[in-house]
Amino acid sequence: MDFNTKFTPHTWPDHPEQATMEGKNKVVGFWIFLACEVVLFASLFATYLALKNKGPAGMEFTTQSLFELPLAFAMTMLLLTSSLTSVYAIYHMRNFNFKAMQTWLGITVLLGLGFLGLEIYEFQHYVGLGFTFNQSAFSTSFYSLVGTHGFHVTLGLVWITTLMLRNAKRGLNLYNAPKYFVAALYWHFIDVVWVFIFTVVYLMGVIG
Repeated sequence: MDFNTKFTPHTWPDHPEQATMEGKNKVVGFWIFLACEVVLFASLFATYLALKNKGPAGMEFTTQSLFELPLAFAMTMLLLTSSLTSVYAIYHMRNFNFKAMQTWLGITVLLGLGFLGLEIYEFQHYVGLGFTFNQSAFSTSFYSLVGTHGFHVTLGLVWITTLMLRNAKRGLNLYNAPKYFVAALYWHFIDVVWVFIFTVVYLMGVIG
């Protein structure tokens, strides 16, 4: 199919992200990129587990005394809900409903911003307590893991917002459909990573 073909909801392909060779290559290439990201986060998780609760003798901060499950749970709900709204966005993309897709992506961005706001609040709270990046091996591994994820969330929000603004007047076509798809795929990835962070860092940390 040609990028400049004029489509209607009836002629729009079922999987527009893979309707062209370029689109297929983008999707395959992005899966390779995500495999590299898995290696990155696996290394950060391994480092955190090795250094958890490790530090100077008589260390003041431990996972049980520091982490608060209600806040982490609220962050988790925001991010999981944003993953659901991105699913709705791709559903409407595949049904050639540009306006609905943009709306659901906008909601995804708002939920992601809410998550980042809570994470910034959490970090500020910990720093105020004296749990800073270089306070101990434990704190360094914690901020490295959770902060790297937060950085990925920020990149995802910038990516989705840029797509929305750049294509606001262009509408959907076979050139930008794969871009929306891989952006949503990236968002799902960082949501899955957060589920592991919530389980390994917060849940297991609080209940021991």
